[in-house]
Amino acid sequence: MLLLLILLAFPLPSRTFIAVIKWGTEARPHSRPYMAFIRFINDNHLWRRCGGFLVREDFVMTAAHCYGRNMSIILGAQNIKKKEETRQDILVLQAFPHPEYSNISRFNDLMLLKLKQKAHLNSAVKTITLPQSQDWVMPNQMCSVAGWGYLANGNCSDTLQEVDLQVQNKETCQRIYKYYNDSIHLCVGNPQRMKKTERGDSGGPLVCNNVAQGIVCLGYKIKVPTIYTRISSFLPWIQKIMIMLQIP
Repeated sequence: MLLLLILLAFPLPSRTFIAVIKWGTEARPHSRPYMAFIRFINDNHLWRRCGGFLVREDFVMTAAHCYGRNMSIILGAQNIKKKEETRQDILVLQAFPHPEYSNISRFNDLMLLKLKQKAHLNSAVKTITLPQSQDWVMPNQMCSVAGWGYLANGNCSDTLQEVDLQVQNKETCQRIYKYYNDSIHLCVGNPQRMKKTERGDSGGPLVCNNVAQGIVCLGYKIKVPTIYTRISSFLPWIQKIMIMLQIP
């Protein structure tokens, strides 16, 4: 099993381009019990933050560009600066970035984090449902995203923020992003509105009808849609990793 883990979990250079909720609102405490706050050290020896989400008691999903050293997870938190009773701090045992991730195109930008210990599930810490392979998010559908990223004033948020965003048609992002691929990406965010994700929210889930359909990937400019990794396109790889590392 150790050899299998070494073969599957290859090292990637850490990224410094991290994403955040702008013009959103503070989430109701523990209304998103699947949310995970991720900390890691990048290649410049600086601490960075990302979002993620609990998909099994021992697995958190996030973006591959959130890879780094000394990775740790906070679950069950509303304010990450406070030692809340519901908070669970768990170290990452091993990171599994998608083997075909590209930092240039942001293709295959997803990663599974195997936790050193299982999360204790309760009202403040729960898993979120993943989509079925046939699930297809449609343009104009309203979804939501949450995170502890930067606010409109330029400061990082200590409390979980959330915002509702609209799924756009593929043409909207194809005009803006050279590498947008609708088979593995989602185009999200109304260009006519200020609300969007920002740096620091990378890796967080796009939630549509209580299902995690996307992962915050790329695009943090005002009034420009954000690219999300389309989770349903990667279910075989996700299931392969999680089944091989099944806890009895």
